[in-house]
Amino acid sequence: MDFELTQEQLAFQQSARDFAAGELAPHAAEWDANCTFPIDALRHAGELGFCGIYSPEEEGGLGLSRLDAAIIFEELAAVDPSTTAYLTIHNMATWMLCEWGTEELRKRWGKRLTSGREFASYCLTEAGSGSDAASLKTRAEPVANGYVLNGSKAFISGAGVSALLVVMARTGGSGATGISAFAVPADTPGISFGRKEEKMGWNSQPTRSVFFENVRIPADHLLGDLGDGFRIAMRGLDGGRINIATCSVGAAQGALNAAQIYVKERKQFGRALADFQSVQFKLADMLTDLVAARHMVRLAATKLDAKAPHATAYCAMAKRLATDIGFQICNDALQIHGGNGYIREYPLERLVRDTRAHQILEGTNEIMRSIIARKFLETIMIGDIR
Repeated sequence: MDFELTQEQLAFQQSARDFAAGELAPHAAEWDANCTFPIDALRHAGELGFCGIYSPEEEGGLGLSRLDAAIIFEELAAVDPSTTAYLTIHNMATWMLCEWGTEELRKRWGKRLTSGREFASYCLTEAGSGSDAASLKTRAEPVANGYVLNGSKAFISGAGVSALLVVMARTGGSGATGISAFAVPADTPGISFGRKEEKMGWNSQPTRSVFFENVRIPADHLLGDLGDGFRIAMRGLDGGRINIATCSVGAAQGALNAAQIYVKERKQFGRALADFQSVQFKLADMLTDLVAARHMVRLAATKLDAKAPHATAYCAMAKRLATDIGFQICNDALQIHGGNGYIREYPLERLVRDTRAHQILEGTNEIMRSIIARKFLETIMIGDIR
């Protein structure tokens, strides 16, 4: 078992670190304060391949593994979790288009999305079916040469800016088997958007409701087959959970880096904070927890890459552990900064606000616990998950 990164992975890591330092760090606080969606920075990310990290090379993507993606996203999130989180969502929606889209769809949209020339949003959540995604009500009725879409989606990242919407809609009866997936251009007549939500964090990406009123979808905009939607959604969420867990690990690393610098410079009672054993112990626990979370996430990513039987459970475990630990490390780093951590001159209050959302989205951590327990109880022996 080799925990060391390959030379190629180290190169991608350094590229992401340099991009974060040059393109994200100088502006992240401003984007947060002004609720600015950084289109230019995201397009520059696309020039590096970061808009199609695990999309296939024939569609303009890098064709990398989920482990490679986790390494890249971690470096970006150490500086700006909000912008990075949107980038992960775009990657997920783009991969869905490339994986299940028709040849015509891929020809039209693949390289536009993987290059970052256009952006995509993922539309699963509804106001009445958050954690219970299988009960969604948005419906696509078959008509000549396509479908007519009616309904709404809530809390959609990038809505109002993204050019393509990956939409889960009901085409059959109740439950998961009645759901299909569609690629819907955002400028299709009948689509409208709600107000931009005012949020605690994630302010560099717009979040809106999306409304569909008699929206006509061509037949070839179906992703996969009829009834595949929930399966596609869950496949996407396995990777999405690794992505958001990675954003938490990255943010925690950024917070810990800031704390390391601060305790060496800040003096109290005539001594640097770093000289106090209580501070040393706190930093030791934070670092230990961070390393544990990082390797849990990377383990889950390797399980997903290998299509392991219990990959979904590993993704849920990684998401639960890393998002809880990531938020706690950011909060502890703020505490170490004292009053300075609470003001916007330092990045801690932004990191705390941004990472709080990670415990909710891509399935709440309570849902993660349900998934983990169910998978565990389904196994014959404890050793089946290892």
